[in-house]
Amino acid sequence: MNTSIERTFTVTYNHRLLFTRSLFAVNNPLFREIVSSSRPGQRVRLLFVLDSGVGQAWPSLETTIAAYCQTHFEYLDLSAILTVVGGEEAKNDDAALQQVLDAIERERICRHSLVVAIGGGAVIDMVGYAAAIAHRGIGIIRVPTTVLAQNDAAVGVKNGINAYGKKNFIGTFATPLAIINDTDFLDTLSERDWISGTAEAVKVALIKDAAFFDRIENDAQAIRNRSLEAMQELIFRCAELHIDHIALGGDPFETGSSRPLDFGHWAAHKLEHLTNYALRHGEAVAIGIAIDVLYSNRIGWLSASEATRILRVLEQLGFHLQLPDYMEDISNSVLLGIEEFREHLGGKLTITLLKGIGTKQDVHEIDMEIMGAVLQELSPSHVKK
Repeated sequence: MNTSIERTFTVTYNHRLLFTRSLFAVNNPLFREIVSSSRPGQRVRLLFVLDSGVGQAWPSLETTIAAYCQTHFEYLDLSAILTVVGGEEAKNDDAALQQVLDAIERERICRHSLVVAIGGGAVIDMVGYAAAIAHRGIGIIRVPTTVLAQNDAAVGVKNGINAYGKKNFIGTFATPLAIINDTDFLDTLSERDWISGTAEAVKVALIKDAAFFDRIENDAQAIRNRSLEAMQELIFRCAELHIDHIALGGDPFETGSSRPLDFGHWAAHKLEHLTNYALRHGEAVAIGIAIDVLYSNRIGWLSASEATRILRVLEQLGFHLQLPDYMEDISNSVLLGIEEFREHLGGKLTITLLKGIGTKQDVHEIDMEIMGAVLQELSPSHVKK
């Protein structure tokens, strides 16, 4: 006779994104309070993992962190500050991952401890993965330091590294104890990194919030000219839309095939790999958005005026929308990304397109002839005509 035991249980997650300036100023209690909330009444052991690019831009950061932990010694037990390579290299090679795992073991970081990841989206993804697999899950605080990390990459519940030539092939879902956006870190960003992250804001505005797209359009020149106020507003609303999607969208751990937040990403992920990550993620996403916008127009869903408006906003923000000109047969190579995206989704292709600004529609098939024509339209040879 067949028999079984079955129970249903519910786990509650609290997804927190906090905003501050000078997080590690000794008179700012926010970090101490977040750490204390994980183990009230206990002194919490901390392993900090620092993006090398952030360390170069902020050479006194390690000293500042040490002083903060000393000031709040009753609550914070600083075990070590580890610096790892920044950028996509942190995810492409498992050397950085192994560094973090080695430090967790060496510094006796346990499930009652916390890992604090400070850096761009790639480092935060990698450190989050290390924390998630060590001891079957160590708590983590994310301190994103780029526009893209503050409004998108560090906001979700995904962690991962690249493998087999595919982005985020290995990874986990794990909710951080908190994400803390410190506006100070934006001050030292290069022009490319300042602009790059705005692509994710355009993406989420196009699929979820037409009024937000209007605001980005109105502020595009100010954002490009490094208006901190305009950028802070963009980051806040973009992050809010992402968190609402995760918490209220009904599929926080992506068990289904519909991933509207991946609008423009099937091509972006392929372009990053094809260019050996010479393209920033946001730069690739901007091109990916352009591809899907033009495709939506060619199939009759998006008006020519709307498509032109979207492309113009991306260009006003500072993006170059043509495909790279240093690769042969780039269009056919990009098309391979559709099949890879199908595999990534679990076998059923679901690509989000636009039926208007702020209105999305999922499709399960792509007309490869039309998509090929779109890619040719964005090819350097066509753009130069």
